[in-house]
Amino acid sequence: MGVTQPRTKQSPWKKIREIQNRFPLSTLFLVIIALWVILAILSPYFFTYHNMFNLARQTAVTAILSVGMTFVIISGGIDLSVGSIVGVSSVLVSLLMVNGWPISLAILVTLLISCLLGLITGVAIYDAKVPPFIATLGMMSAARGVALMLSQGRTITNIPRPFTQFAQSTVLGVPSLFIVSVVVAIVGIFILNRTQFGRNVYAIGSSKEVARLSGINMRLNTYGIYVLSAALSSLAGILMTSRLASGIPTSGQGDEMDAIASVVIGGASLAGAEGSILGTMIGALIMATLRNGFNLLGIDPFWMRIAIGILIVLAVFVDQFRKND
Repeated sequence: MGVTQPRTKQSPWKKIREIQNRFPLSTLFLVIIALWVILAILSPYFFTYHNMFNLARQTAVTAILSVGMTFVIISGGIDLSVGSIVGVSSVLVSLLMVNGWPISLAILVTLLISCLLGLITGVAIYDAKVPPFIATLGMMSAARGVALMLSQGRTITNIPRPFTQFAQSTVLGVPSLFIVSVVVAIVGIFILNRTQFGRNVYAIGSSKEVARLSGINMRLNTYGIYVLSAALSSLAGILMTSRLASGIPTSGQGDEMDAIASVVIGGASLAGAEGSILGTMIGALIMATLRNGFNLLGIDPFWMRIAIGILIVLAVFVDQFRKND
């Protein structure tokens, strides 16, 4: 008779990891469902059309920001400047339109200037060897200063009505802002999963040295990652300006934390090489749902900042625990 080998006990974290590998987004969907059920019980206004409309619009800006942040985090970097680029884009597009520029040209110039800011960040990171945290921290301060200087610290009003109407418009009852965010997500998924640039982003996040030795152009890809993040931050700022019907130099403050939280909650690892656009979109929806729920329940908004901090720490803790298991 053979000797029966003792069965090794499988840790609960390993079981959770196996479930997540089979159904990587199932946990996030369950969280969304649970949140919606709880909020529907606590507030009779949660599932009204007006609130769902607002929730979709709130999700849109965070989602667009977070798509750009997804590329950065998968590459093993971080971008703290996205909120400030939202602010400078809001001021710049508003000033251009108020001074008589055509709406389309004002938007194009704003996007191009924001891409230049992203390129400067990329140059600082790759060529000057400045760590991404420091480079983007510096850009965060500089871009916010530019926004305040251009606007002289004042809110810019008298925005052309056709521009502000876009944020209020719908397509088959769905907010136009949300449709834009879905289009951005689809394009992001295609780039990340179906192009050489997307594969390079994962390779750089896995190991920069191995990526360099395999022939990946580290300079151009680093530039591309931060230019893309800046461009999407600018788009988010432009859409926020349309929604608020004014250019606000302080807009976007704290949005970098929302974007990072959305990406990390969506399954990305701050160590790089892991993450998905779909997971990020669900993470952004979770963030917007929490913010919406706090408002409906009359909870002090400062608690939201505390909740975001806790969520980021928990998400990173779970990710590290899974990796070490």
